Amino acid sequence: MYEPAQLRTFLAVAQTLSFTQAARRLGLRQSTVSQHVRRLEEATGRPLFVRDTHGVELTEDGEAMLGFARTILEAHERAAAFFTGTRLRGRLRFGASEDFVTTRLPEILEAFRREHPEVDLELTVELSGTLQARLEAGRLDLILAKRRGGEDGDAGGELVWQDVLVWIGAPRLRLDPERPVPLIVFPPPGITRARALEALQAQGRPWRIACTSSSLSANVAAARAGLGVMAHTRGLLPHGLVELPARAGLPELGAVDFVLRKGRRRGSTQDAADALAAAILAGGDRLHRPR
Repeated sequence: MYEPAQLRTFLAVAQTLSFTQAARRLGLRQSTVSQHVRRLEEATGRPLFVRDTHGVELTEDGEAMLGFARTILEAHERAAAFFTGTRLRGRLRFGASEDFVTTRLPEILEAFRREHPEVDLELTVELSGTLQARLEAGRLDLILAKRRGGEDGDAGGELVWQDVLVWIGAPRLRLDPERPVPLIVFPPPGITRARALEALQAQGRPWRIACTSSSLSANVAAARAGLGVMAHTRGLLPHGLVELPARAGLPELGAVDFVLRKGRRRGSTQDAADALAAAILAGGDRLHRPR
């Protein structure tokens, strides 16, 4: 038998690739997280993680356990809801960053709707900065958005996973070092836009805007056409685009966090937000894998 608490801890470590971040997410001591993982590895008889001074990585058996852990926990939650007779109701206004258009987030939302048919789920897809503003204004109840890496976890939301921003473009794109860097960007208050401009300015590298759109699909199309380069999350690399090599001479862009933040509403809305947040956290590893 695999203990649900150990499986939740395993998923948190697998998604953040950090025992420290997993402990913070779960509200546990780091020693407890290590104990849960060790006991789960004893139960399976297989190592699930490779740990060294450079970080944490899943083993092949750990990758396999991801699917099993999600299935077991989903069944556990369904059984608990059935026998306690709890049925979520009400309106839930959920906002997701443009970054998740091409991920498996729709599968998570579809499963949530099946499990909670009496929740009226309203989805808003926008830039992370816009979602943050709408949440603060009380116009959204839960958001899944980006924040700059290294921000205070308590103030910035519950970490789903961490990644880095990189420069991407068409495979045959070549930048002329004597000319301004052609940029494909989201409009303000796009986080990737701000970080790209800050990094280029700090490097003293001239730039020009080649394309701007609030649509990820439009920006990706412009990049595929060779109009310029984009700052983008490495783990969400769009099909047909590649990470630019170091010889392109562009500055590093730093880390980015993907977080869940809840609004201030209570009652049935808060219960629904908690349930959807739990579903997203349980399936967080699917959010940075292409469909």
